[in-house]
Amino acid sequence: MNSKPAVRFDALTGFRCLAACLVFFYHNRKYWRDFLHPEILRLFNEFHIGVSLFFVLSGFLIAYTYAEEPLKSAKSYAKYFSVRFVRIMPLYWLILTAYYLDPAFGNMHFSWLTYLLFHGFSDQHNLDAIAQAWSLNIEMTFYALAPLLCLLQKKHLVYLLGFLALLFLGTWAIGYYWHQVNGNPHKWLYPLHFVLSGTFPGRCLEFVVGMMLANYIRSNKTEFIQKFRFKTIIGFAGIFISTYCIGLFQSKTSSHGSDQPEGMTLQLLALPVFVAIALAGLIYEKSWLQKFFSSRVMVLLGNASFAFYLIHISYVNLKVREWFLLPDRNFVVLWLISIILYLVFEKPIYDGYRKRIKKPAKT
Repeated sequence: MNSKPAVRFDALTGFRCLAACLVFFYHNRKYWRDFLHPEILRLFNEFHIGVSLFFVLSGFLIAYTYAEEPLKSAKSYAKYFSVRFVRIMPLYWLILTAYYLDPAFGNMHFSWLTYLLFHGFSDQHNLDAIAQAWSLNIEMTFYALAPLLCLLQKKHLVYLLGFLALLFLGTWAIGYYWHQVNGNPHKWLYPLHFVLSGTFPGRCLEFVVGMMLANYIRSNKTEFIQKFRFKTIIGFAGIFISTYCIGLFQSKTSSHGSDQPEGMTLQLLALPVFVAIALAGLIYEKSWLQKFFSSRVMVLLGNASFAFYLIHISYVNLKVREWFLLPDRNFVVLWLISIILYLVFEKPIYDGYRKRIKKPAKT
């Protein structure tokens, strides 16, 4: 594909490891609740923001790499989307199939909804099977729409925001009307809180902020970004402070501040801006954080972060715990399994498919 020439963003790859670790600590916080200071626990309760980090980074990388170019032809779009599909689905299907084949878990009760990620559109079913796959629905929806979103952004940001506003209103209206007709028993695109927190139309601004950063860099409008000093410090401090401030709206020690309108507003509007600033810092500023995230170990962990995300809770994690449970909640062991899955399964399939579609057609 005639996409933007590849640029190595090694520090951004390592940054994915941080996002995955935050989600791990978030899901395991209940086991450490009695040992953590209340203010530390407040932070851990909001470490689900690791998903937000993934979304902003995804918006940046897709917009920087492809922009609107997949829309040049149906063939270009098919190649683009198939590459993104192969990047996500094979490993997910592998783990999902193991789950359904296991008598103690899926017990052969296969569901086409989970295989196609359609269960992510339902508030009742979005945690079925591999629970964390709810976010893959959002990611794949973004992949499908990204070239169009980039085209609208190129024309004018107002067109992009207008389209996303209509998409959100239309999504909410479908779920609400469905509820009025028959109660919407499976809660498809309903209620409003689910649409805001669990669907692409609700989470789209996190991707948009990453896209905006990519647009500046692609168009070489980087003078302001490069003159903006201390981006790395401001970005990471802003992520930390935003996360803490979201936690101030927690109604109790086990709840999320993002469940409240004020906390959700901070998560969807303020946090992505600081994530984008942090990404700009990792790209343009030479710092110890850039050096750390671009190290070989962190790049490997960043590449394996998708596998880690898919196994850190739910099926694989529970199977490992049947054999042993270490004091770190198997944190290190799960990372080792993730690296193996990445090197042995995920990477060969992805690299092999990309090489295959790049081969010139035989005449």
